[in-house]
Amino acid sequence: MTVKRIILEMGTGNDLYGEDYTKAAKRAVHDALHHSSITLFRSLDIDREKMIVKVSVGVQKPELVDCEAVAAELPHGQVTVQTEVGGLNLVDSENGTVSVIATVGISAYLDLPDGKFSM
Repeated sequence: MTVKRIILEMGTGNDLYGEDYTKAAKRAVHDALHHSSITLFRSLDIDREKMIVKVSVGVQKPELVDCEAVAAELPHGQVTVQTEVGGLNLVDSENGTVSVIATVGISAYLDLPDGKFSM
């Protein structure tokens, strides 16, 4: 058996007024998830909980992201979240606010049999 990436989704999310990096990251996860309709699991009778899910979050202040809260947004699998510098902060100096934009990449892996699948 070999662990193979089977899904890659990207998303963006924001918090316009609260400068909440976790909220922006959670919204980015929702954005990524809502771009998908993956029938693989149902069609092949694969247990979704066996997925290994890795979430990469890019924000300007990665230390302010609650990774456990972000992981809780994923409905299936064994989820890990890592943060790194990325995303974008938009400063409104007139009003003294910062809008936070987060980006995420969600990769899902399954332990699959070695060799090729045939149709």
